[in-house]
Amino acid sequence: MTEHGYECSPWELRWRGLDVDALQRTESAFAVSNGHIGLRGTLEEGEPRGLPGTYLNGFYEQHELPYAEGGYGYPEEGQTVVNVTDGKIIRLLVEDEPLDMRYGIATAHDRVLDFRKGTLRRVTEWSSPTGRRVRVTTERLVSFTQRAVAAIRYEVEPLDEDLQLVVQSDLLANEPIESDTRDPRVAAALDAPLVGQFCHATGYQGVLVHQTRMSGLRIAAAMDHKIEVDNGLRTRIHAEEDLARLTAAVDVPKGGRLRLTKFLAYGWSAQRSVPALRAQVEAALAGARQTGWKGLAAEQQQFLDDFWATSDIELEGDPELQQAVRFALFHLLQAGARGETRAIAGKGLTGPGYDGHAFWDTETFVLPVLTYTMPDAARDALVWRHSTMDKARDRATQLGLRGAAFPWRSINGAECSAYWPAGTAAFHVSADIADAVVRYVNATEDTLFERTCGAELLLETARLWASLGHFDHHGHFRIDGVTGPDEYSAVADNNIYTNLMARRNLLAAADVCERHPDVAAQFEVDTAEIDSWRAAADAMALPYDQELGVHPQSEGFLQHDEWDFAGTDDDFYPLLLNYPYFDLYRKQVVKQADLVLALHLCGDSFSPEEKARDFAYYEARTVRDSSLSAGTQAVIAAEVGHLQLAYDYLAEAALTDLHDVHNNVRNGLHMASLAGAWQGAVAGFGGLRDHGGQLSFAPRLPDELGSITFRLTFRGTRFQVSIQHDTATYRVLDGPSLDLVHHGERYTVTTEPLELPIPELDPGPAPTQPIGRAPTRRDASKLRRFVSAGNP
Repeated sequence: MTEHGYECSPWELRWRGLDVDALQRTESAFAVSNGHIGLRGTLEEGEPRGLPGTYLNGFYEQHELPYAEGGYGYPEEGQTVVNVTDGKIIRLLVEDEPLDMRYGIATAHDRVLDFRKGTLRRVTEWSSPTGRRVRVTTERLVSFTQRAVAAIRYEVEPLDEDLQLVVQSDLLANEPIESDTRDPRVAAALDAPLVGQFCHATGYQGVLVHQTRMSGLRIAAAMDHKIEVDNGLRTRIHAEEDLARLTAAVDVPKGGRLRLTKFLAYGWSAQRSVPALRAQVEAALAGARQTGWKGLAAEQQQFLDDFWATSDIELEGDPELQQAVRFALFHLLQAGARGETRAIAGKGLTGPGYDGHAFWDTETFVLPVLTYTMPDAARDALVWRHSTMDKARDRATQLGLRGAAFPWRSINGAECSAYWPAGTAAFHVSADIADAVVRYVNATEDTLFERTCGAELLLETARLWASLGHFDHHGHFRIDGVTGPDEYSAVADNNIYTNLMARRNLLAAADVCERHPDVAAQFEVDTAEIDSWRAAADAMALPYDQELGVHPQSEGFLQHDEWDFAGTDDDFYPLLLNYPYFDLYRKQVVKQADLVLALHLCGDSFSPEEKARDFAYYEARTVRDSSLSAGTQAVIAAEVGHLQLAYDYLAEAALTDLHDVHNNVRNGLHMASLAGAWQGAVAGFGGLRDHGGQLSFAPRLPDELGSITFRLTFRGTRFQVSIQHDTATYRVLDGPSLDLVHHGERYTVTTEPLELPIPELDPGPAPTQPIGRAPTRRDASKLRRFVSAGNP
């Protein structure tokens, strides 16, 4: 087959045809997950494949970190996500010929990720090298309702004649993978990382238990089957250290079918014994068998019906962007729905990129989406951060500081970045976590969480800032020698983003300790300490250049030499792969939104005029070598009135993975960029802000879109915002009335639609970007004509 590619559809992602070279990236896009289990979208027969992957949230192997020269305070051990026991494999032999898409002829091959059903479907019509034709129909899911369970429905139909069919259903551990890591320590850690401890098979059921060599984590994987045929079934099952296999042979007449339902269960623990883990997965299997495939599918669809009722975004006028935004929301749900006190990694559970680590991206980009759409998932992610508090305290102590210093990148909560300007100096991570705590509590009024987890997170991060910063002889509170969000700057003084977020952190900690004096007393916070936090916040150093009328990203940044964009060839991006960091650090070149991110998250600290000037200045210096940037630039471009530019950036963020903009989707999807699609639509064109717990909107619509409608939840109220070019309409869908601000005016929203005018805004001249780094100009009218003509 020669025709292939994603087709445009509002509620699904379909790839028609087989492109072996594209498997690695389609396997990421077609991954199914529930936040606990992640299955990459590999073909059931296992080959051809791009990169196999089955992941359990929080399950990792550890290894030594590489240092040419060691130093005090350097983390000693890294952590890498493990490809665990693969239960997706179902091989088919047609009259002794294995179904392999590289041989014979595939007259049809269709794969569909359904955003409403929560399943990955496949239909393949295949003719073997000797001309036997079969139709294979599969559907797989990872259950949102039964956390430990995945399931696959597998059907084979002979198309022309009676056929003998043999199916082999496997559990396979230590699947051979060619690692593309340049670190031999990581490659060694991932070479057969699982040591077999137990294997058992009987009837249609198999169980394997393994333990990692270094981290000592133990995993159990189990499978069970339901087989439906007319007659003549013969089966055999066996198990060995790294393999459990059920083989089923049957003669199927033309017009008949072989249907196999495979139930999978996974569990892992750092403490539980082999018998305990075996019992856990066997119990999960029993529950799955009792529910059955139809029951699991029905539960999956009901779960998603509830999710879309709270979170859907509808865009009129750009079908491809509509699909991309729902794709983004679906994968964000998959990353966080059932994480339940585990981290949300930068790639979710879609691939091994970033070694499976969680970053500050989670709190700053992903959790706002979950806070206003699925707040329980946001709470669980913050509970995970709280569970790592001891490691954060230890890290602060190691660095000679008080409080808690949370890691730049981690799986279990310990810092495992070997690059010290990020792993040690990027302290803004702690303020990002505090910001997510405040946002969640404001949006949910979850006092129990605030008392049991939130207050401690806030007060211990405040202690970090109080010990990290100092008062200079002018009375300013300075935070020197830190790395902000922009990774082309490092170890700078008074990074504006860091200082503003630290100020918010300090004030929030003071407030929570005054609201809950008993909790404050538990952690020995007295009035003097609270007063010191407020004093530091009030005196926070925030540099400003009066001559240029802009804020420096960090102190001294505006005195750096300009980068020679005109002399930089397009092939030399991303810059970090072609220039030394030494050169990047001393020039005015920005990898990703830093000061501009402060304009969004701490927008109440800037005037509208300052935002416009700052945005224009940093637009001309930001190269977007990071997938984190476009979503934030979309938000501020919309706020200052550059709506076409905001639209272009929104599309870039939403389509980063579907278009493989950064050429690395093979290693997994970019969760923060997917969240940037929501940010661009809701915080950008919707103008959502939540400063101080006050929900406000300043909607504006680009000419390219006919309307945007989105749904959110806030303090128990589910509501909808519909934006047209001249008006915006607010309506409560469920729950009590809601007080909000629309373009600076306060209103009460009820179940009766409230239509309000959108004031005009003169944005002034459009900002410019570095040569060759402007976002792709998006023309929705051309795209609409292209799609309506039947093109994918």
